[in-house]
Amino acid sequence: MESVSIKRIIKDLDVEVIYESKRGDDKIIKSDINRPGLQLAGYEEYFAHERIQIIGKAEWNYLQTLDTEVKYDRLNFFFSYPIPALIVTRNLEITEKTLDLAKKYDRTILRTGLPTTKFVNKLITCLDDMLAPSTTIHGVLVDIYGIGVLIVGKSGVGKSETALELIKRGHRLIADDAVEIKRKDDGILKGMAPELIRHFLEIRGLGILDIKRLYGVGAVRNSKGIDLIIELEYWNEKKEYDRIGLDEEYDDILGIEIPKIVVPVKPGRNLAMIVEVAARNHRQKKMGYNAAVEFNNKLMGEIERK
Repeated sequence: MESVSIKRIIKDLDVEVIYESKRGDDKIIKSDINRPGLQLAGYEEYFAHERIQIIGKAEWNYLQTLDTEVKYDRLNFFFSYPIPALIVTRNLEITEKTLDLAKKYDRTILRTGLPTTKFVNKLITCLDDMLAPSTTIHGVLVDIYGIGVLIVGKSGVGKSETALELIKRGHRLIADDAVEIKRKDDGILKGMAPELIRHFLEIRGLGILDIKRLYGVGAVRNSKGIDLIIELEYWNEKKEYDRIGLDEEYDDILGIEIPKIVVPVKPGRNLAMIVEVAARNHRQKKMGYNAAVEFNNKLMGEIERK
C-alpha cells in the first residue's frame, strides 16, 4: 500500500475527531511522525509537514508559556503547511483559536487519551504494517515447528489436504488459498489470511472447514514470517529431481529471496510427512548443520582415501 487515509487511522486507532478536513482525501505516505516542538518555538526550517504531527504534554505546556499573539503566529505558521493531521495526546485541551486555525486551513485535528510515547509506538507500528509493500499468493501457509512454510502448486495438487494432515499432526494453519504477504522493514516477509477466509480451509469433496472450531485455537494463528517455500508438482518422469539436497533454489517475493524446495507428487507419497521433515531440515540448516554438505564431505573424504 502506497498511502493510508486519515479515515482509516481514525477507525483503526479509535481516536476522537475534533475537526475533520472537508477534503476527505488526506493521505499518509510515511510511517514516521513529527513532534513539532522546534516549529512551535519559531524554527521554521526543515519542517517535516508531510508526516502526522503529534502534540504531547511537553509541546502543549510550552505553548501555554507564550503570550497570545506569539502563540497565534506560531500556530498559524504550523497550520499553514499541508499536514495530514494533528493528533493531541493525553486528552489535552484544544483551544478555540487552535480550532479556528484548523478550520481556516482545513486541517484535521484528532485527540487520544493515551500517553504520548504509548500512542506514538502504537501509531508507528500501525503505519508500518499498513504501508509495507504487499502481494497476494495462491497457496497455503502453515507454521511447522516455528518455521513458516508456504506450500504452493497448481490447483488440485493437494496443498490443502497436506495442510489438513499437518494440522492433525499438531501444526498450525495461517492461511489457505490466498496468502497476503507484507515485507517488513527488517527484511522479513509476514504472511496472513484475508479477514474473510481467516482460519478456514477448503477441501474438495468436503467443502469449507472451520479449523479453529474443529481443532481448537491452538491449531491456528493469524500471521507468521515466511521461512521456506515448498512447491508441490505432479511427478514428471522426464524430470530429474534433486536426490541429495546440495542444489539450493530460491524464489523472490517482494525483493526477498526465500529458500524453495520442489516436491514431486505421486500416489503413495506421504506429503505431510515430507513437508514436516523439510521444515525440520530447514531449521537444522539455520542452526548451522547441513546434512547434504556433511554427507558430501564424507563421500569426498572416502574417495580421497581410496
